[in-house]
Amino acid sequence: MEQSATMQDEDVIDGHHAVHYVNRVGWLRAAVLGANDGIVSTASLLTGIAASGAARDTILLSGIAALVAGAMSMAAGEYVSVSAQSDTERADLAKEKKALAQQPHVEWQELRDIYVDRGLTAELAGQVATQLMNVDALAAHARDELGISDISTARPVQAALTSAATFSVGAIAPVLAAVASPGHAIAAVALVSLLCLAVLGYVGARLGGGGIARAVARVVFWGVFAMLATSGVGKLFGAAI
Repeated sequence: MEQSATMQDEDVIDGHHAVHYVNRVGWLRAAVLGANDGIVSTASLLTGIAASGAARDTILLSGIAALVAGAMSMAAGEYVSVSAQSDTERADLAKEKKALAQQPHVEWQELRDIYVDRGLTAELAGQVATQLMNVDALAAHARDELGISDISTARPVQAALTSAATFSVGAIAPVLAAVASPGHAIAAVALVSLLCLAVLGYVGARLGGGGIARAVARVVFWGVFAMLATSGVGKLFGAAI
């Protein structure tokens, strides 16, 4: 009972919901992806290089190169992919705007039918469709027909900057661990990276409202898998990757 009351206090202010988790989807996805990739890819690279018997300077240089290249790659990848989504949204909105101008009654029927499928009577659905289209027909169709809203709208720059920044933060930890413990680089990198992944899983679950244990378990599992794979490659070939 005490825990439930605490959770309600966190989510509700003055009788109203303060923040919905879905409002964070845009930047949270990019942040978790960037941080996770920064930790896993850099740690995996470093463990593979350390397992090959490379010198400390080589490990350090490789870690720094991985950090810079990875951050730039994440920024470019997010910007390009989310821009493609944004282009698609704009194209659909342009088609919808043209349809509204050429056949408004057909578009009204489409909107009415959507509300009927959601449980309204045909009469009430027609009234709702009429009123919403009188206010902003394109916004009504974008939201209810196309599923485009302010929450889901693609934001390429935000995604790119968020991913690049969180990748850099995530990548720093394994690099510092490798430098601080040159004689035990593999163990140090693995320990620090798994700890960071566990923290990332916890924070991501808290911000997104998901299950904490499941979130932590999945990021740690894939981190372990990636580091074991690259360590095996490093030992097998006995050369810096």
